Amino acid sequence: MNAVTPSLTLVKRIKAPPATVFAAWTRPEMMARWFGPHHTRVEQAEIEAREGGRFLVRLVEDNGERHGVGGTYTVFEPERRLVFTWAWVSMPERESRVTVEFRAVPEGTEVTLTHDRFADADTATRHRRGWTESLERLEALHAGL
Repeated sequence: MNAVTPSLTLVKRIKAPPATVFAAWTRPEMMARWFGPHHTRVEQAEIEAREGGRFLVRLVEDNGERHGVGGTYTVFEPERRLVFTWAWVSMPERESRVTVEFRAVPEGTEVTLTHDRFADADTATRHRRGWTESLERLEALHAGL
């Protein structure tokens, strides 16, 4: 494997305090309201909200196609940072890593998402679209607060 693997970083400002935004990432009932690209919905979310805990999210596309993704939290710092492994159920051998940082700003929370250790650039590109749309949905969820 190359010393440098493809990665992506996205930054989004959310109009809610860090505690609320962190909960949106770590409470299944909240995650179900925003997680996944446009034209998908969360069918199931299981979260062990602790370092060493696992998560599993099952998404359904509007066309009925189903996808599952899961991993393990390697860092769990409430309201500050999450780091977790990421692997699609259909390709468990292609594990990557996601880091989400939460920073209080005057208008709410700045979320910085870094997804790295991708197998290839094409996979990184597809995930950039998915994460961009997920963060748009998270922002829209809190826009009315």
